[in-house]
Order: sequence, then structure tokens, then C-alpha cells
Amino acid sequence: QVQFVESGGGLGQPGGSLRLSCLASGFPFSTYFMSWYRQAPGKEREFVAWISNGRETTEYIDSVVGRFTISRDDAKNTLYLQTNKLKPEDTALYYCNRGTHHSAATVASSWGQGTPVIVSS
Repeated sequence: QVQFVESGGGLGQPGGSLRLSCLASGFPFSTYFMSWYRQAPGKEREFVAWISNGRETTEYIDSVVGRFTISRDDAKNTLYLQTNKLKPEDTALYYCNRGTHHSAATVASSWGQGTPVIVSS
């Protein structure tokens, strides 16, 4: 069973930082691209960033470039998202999944519970 357990979210001040983690299981983690997504209240889930396997190439949506950093630790089957210079518009439930938003076949049908990020002064 493919599973994702997100953690590390919380309440942050504008300009603050949070480090999100995603523990994955049930598939060969090191062979997959991995991605972060987020869903704000009343909005659809949106893609945030992906990281490849191997050379660990990364890509981000424009709104988080220069502020968020995606990384992975294959030995721990764990994906990370370092969120810096947080803005109120970053407030959302953050999810991880395998693959990327451009390749539906690589994305697992099961999603974790997500971890909430709330940015408020």
C-alpha cells in the first residue's frame, strides 16, 4: 500500500520559515520523482514543486521560487520542503506524492492527510 505521511506544518509569521517532511512507503522511493502540492481553503489542490530521482533536478511554481526548497533523502524515504519568507498566500494544507503533475500515471491514487501551514501575523 502506497502511503504518505506529511508533517512539520504549523503556524508561521509572515517572513518566517517551516520545514515540511513527507515519509513515503509502499513503493521504491529512490526510483520516483517526488512532488509537493498544496490546497488552500475553498481552492483546488495545486502543484508546488518536484524533484527528480538520480541527479535530483528541481522545479517550482513561480510564486515560490527563491523561497521554497524541495529536497529528498532516499535512505530515509523522506521528501522535504523548506519554506522560507512565508507569505499569507502560502496558507494551505500541504501534500506530497510520487511523480509529477505532468504525468498522471506516475502519481499514486492515495494521498496523505497533509500538513497545514498557516501564515498569519
